[in-house]
Amino acid sequence: MRNYTSGRGNRNGLGRTPDKATHFWTTVIRLFRYLRSDRLGVIFSILIAAISVILSVRAPKMLGAATNVIFDGVKATVHGGKISINYGQLANILMMVGVIYLIAFVFSISQQWIMTRVAQKTVYALRKEFKSKLARLPISYFDSHNNGDIMSRMVNDMDNIAGSLSSSLIQLVTSTLTFVGVIYFMLSINVVLSLVAFVTVPLSLILVRIVAPLSQKLFRRQQATLGELNNQVEETFGGHTVVKTFNQEAQVIEKFEEQNEQFYQSAWRAQFISTLIFPSMRFLNNLDYLAMAVIGGIKVATGSANLGDVQAMLQYTNQFSQPITQMANLINTIQATVASAERIFQVFDETEMQTVSAADDIDTQTMISFDHVAFNYQADQPLMTDYSMQVQTGEMIAIVGPTGAGKSTIINLLERFYDPTSGVIRLKGQDTRKLTRTQLRSHFAMVLQESWLFAGTILENIRYGNLEASEAEVIAAAKMAYADEFIMSLPAGYQTLLNEEGSNISQGQRQLLTIARAFIANPEILILDEATSSVDTMTEQLIQAAMGRLLHGRTSFVVAHRLSTIRNADQILVMDHGSIVESGKHNELLKANGRYAELYNSQFDTLIE
Repeated sequence: MRNYTSGRGNRNGLGRTPDKATHFWTTVIRLFRYLRSDRLGVIFSILIAAISVILSVRAPKMLGAATNVIFDGVKATVHGGKISINYGQLANILMMVGVIYLIAFVFSISQQWIMTRVAQKTVYALRKEFKSKLARLPISYFDSHNNGDIMSRMVNDMDNIAGSLSSSLIQLVTSTLTFVGVIYFMLSINVVLSLVAFVTVPLSLILVRIVAPLSQKLFRRQQATLGELNNQVEETFGGHTVVKTFNQEAQVIEKFEEQNEQFYQSAWRAQFISTLIFPSMRFLNNLDYLAMAVIGGIKVATGSANLGDVQAMLQYTNQFSQPITQMANLINTIQATVASAERIFQVFDETEMQTVSAADDIDTQTMISFDHVAFNYQADQPLMTDYSMQVQTGEMIAIVGPTGAGKSTIINLLERFYDPTSGVIRLKGQDTRKLTRTQLRSHFAMVLQESWLFAGTILENIRYGNLEASEAEVIAAAKMAYADEFIMSLPAGYQTLLNEEGSNISQGQRQLLTIARAFIANPEILILDEATSSVDTMTEQLIQAAMGRLLHGRTSFVVAHRLSTIRNADQILVMDHGSIVESGKHNELLKANGRYAELYNSQFDTLIE
């Protein structure tokens, strides 16, 4: 579909997710409000996750007690006695440990199931609100934000939030509890050995402090280059016909390889640096483990510590670095997630189109009137100043001018894609700003130069103009548009599936379908953009005949490219550099020998040549 927008304003980047939120805690609080409907599930999930962690952390101390039971039984052999192990006590301890691990496993699975459902429900609500918000945003918002940016918010940012809510939130809780729990049980077993383990904590924190920001910076670069790569691929595939037509495959491949190389270089660096933290933490943990084994062994040998206690301390030492590593990674993840939420909330906070209560039509012969209308896209660049006109029911208004003259501005104002800066536009005497956009646009239908069709059947594409239309009404509209003949020649007829761009039928056939769609809408006012420049003569005649039928008895605004087709228009608006420079009938404008005469004669001269 032709985009009747100005294209003004700066389009934002490539839609990648930033790594840090500008208003962190404000965004966190706002995001958590979406969890209120499932707060009981969140609380219960956190509770059972906490129980699971506590039980898991308790287990190594109990296994240490089991080791002491075995060790005490074996010590008797040192004095020549027999091994006397209390198997009943040992079995009880091992059974308790088994039950603890089983409960921890069930609780862990349960909390993950609950939080996954909660996360998906929350993101479902966010997506639903996001889609609803987009429908209420003015065209100017889409002028200043590219499709990639909007899609990134809808898809990538939503996925970031879903992932964090389902895992990162609980992992933050469990990592914190694990860290605190391990410290508590280590201190309860042996203070001296605990201090040995704690020696590497400052080193771990320093390591995390160095690696995490560097990793974050590199990942930010990776995401930027990935966005550039995706944008180039999307652009190339979208215009693959043009690329092939101008033999630019080699240039496109060269550009792709260049951007792919940039992504490769940034990606491997980011991945390599981010993975450094795990072997580095493991190295520090192994040093801890070695020190604990040596000092613990000496203490067991001197009788100042039990073997079971040392074994438990070794297990806790092995667990000690994990929460630190997890929390370090979670910091970056949570920052990126909150940044994603902030990007979504930015859309939610955008100013919406002004909504008004539906108004009744006023019966008048004046279908459309412009009353001292002024308009500008940018404050310092006025396009229309103090323009007035009256359009009676059934009249044809032609809008002409060179490329870029601003012909689409009139369409933007008629359909209320934009509102006038000053003055009033009336439909049947009613200020269009006092009509809902749905009510206003129900009076209009468009047939544009670039025919817009969606992936679906021909029947569905025609019915798009009136979803309540029956199949018989669709066929009747197709016949009025001279489209029935070619449709019935297709193997599946009206059930023929069109691809996303409708490229499996010809340009002229696509245009006939859009005319049929306008017939099925049965509007009072038509907006036509001549679409015969890229079709053969026979198809052009069909389109002209179909448009003639469509125009009969209706008020119309025709964006004209071939001036010979609008000589009978009731009023011709001549635009240049965004402003209406002349208006009148064909003969009047020719006699005035102004801009219209210049345009008309230039086309006539071209035809003669």
